Amino acid sequence: MKLPKITIYDKYIFNQVLVTTFVAILLFTVVWIAPEMLLNTIKRTLSGYYGVKTAILVLVYELPKILGKAFPVGLLLGTLFTFDKLSKDSELTIFRAVGLSFQRIIAPVLVLSLFVTWLCFITGDKLIPFSEKKSDAIHGHYISTQYIYTQKDKEGVPTNAIIISKFSKDTMYNVIVLDFSRKLYSDVHQLSNIYYAKTGKNYPDKWVLSDITQYEISSDGIYVGTKNLDKMNILEGEDAQNAFTLMTYSTKKEREITNKDLKSYIKLLKKENLDEEYRYMLNKYFQRFFHPFVCVLLAILGALLGFSKPREQRLIGFTIAIGCIFLYYITLPFFDLLAEKGIFHPFITAVFPPFAFLCAIIAFYKSKDL
Repeated sequence: MKLPKITIYDKYIFNQVLVTTFVAILLFTVVWIAPEMLLNTIKRTLSGYYGVKTAILVLVYELPKILGKAFPVGLLLGTLFTFDKLSKDSELTIFRAVGLSFQRIIAPVLVLSLFVTWLCFITGDKLIPFSEKKSDAIHGHYISTQYIYTQKDKEGVPTNAIIISKFSKDTMYNVIVLDFSRKLYSDVHQLSNIYYAKTGKNYPDKWVLSDITQYEISSDGIYVGTKNLDKMNILEGEDAQNAFTLMTYSTKKEREITNKDLKSYIKLLKKENLDEEYRYMLNKYFQRFFHPFVCVLLAILGALLGFSKPREQRLIGFTIAIGCIFLYYITLPFFDLLAEKGIFHPFITAVFPPFAFLCAIIAFYKSKDL
């Protein structure tokens, strides 16, 4: 099987789009990072809160989050600018005159877009979670606020409700346990004890509370008395592991989790019947794969918008491009909400924005009569 021959034309178009895309990504990054983030970092450095090295690291660790959005935007604008310039200089007319089809003309752009797609995927899967972890370490974001875990029996009836005021890594503080172990009917449990512990510790196979006050509740629901306990196990085995995973990820944003961990987390959410969170995270998981391929669609769209008549206004193509990008990113939270509430399946909400771009590409292709 012979590989396609790389011509001078391919190298010329590839290099032109590569340079303009790099410049567009650089400008997008500077505009995004400059107004507030850079100013706050400079203020904290001057006040002595950050050292010079720490300030540089803070900015570096913010870059992957920006690049995740900059790659598609930069590729669209870079492709549009290049093809618009080629149109204004009548170079595209010459390419068409020598027999090059539209598909052949954009072939180098597609190759570049696949490379950018790979970069976008790696950034979302590896670089952003890594940078978020490092950034949290610099800012000291260890202690997280309240979390509630409900343990259920085989029938799905709650047996324990564990309320954690705050936690840091594997240590919990101000833990309240509501014990519903007294069973009245086949599907109803009654509160029998309330436990309050100043601290708790997560171990690989159990949760252990320390310095506990036990409040006993009678079968009539009346407070009886208190006891003091030194230690008590509240969760063991798989329940302890699942609860710790849920507690840890409950305070994290989707972008802070790698694809592998996110997939495991989604399975656990489904197992625990946390439906809304399950649908939301499943939607985000699908987006991890569809969002990078938007780069390919935007590259084609940029090339189409760049095909213009010599005297046609350049502003039109750029206005449409900016409008498409703005519409894409501003509607993503709306589709997240549709998935979370179960109005549409997460796969549909994740695939719809790229599908809309595909429809736009087809429409522009037909309107250009290429």
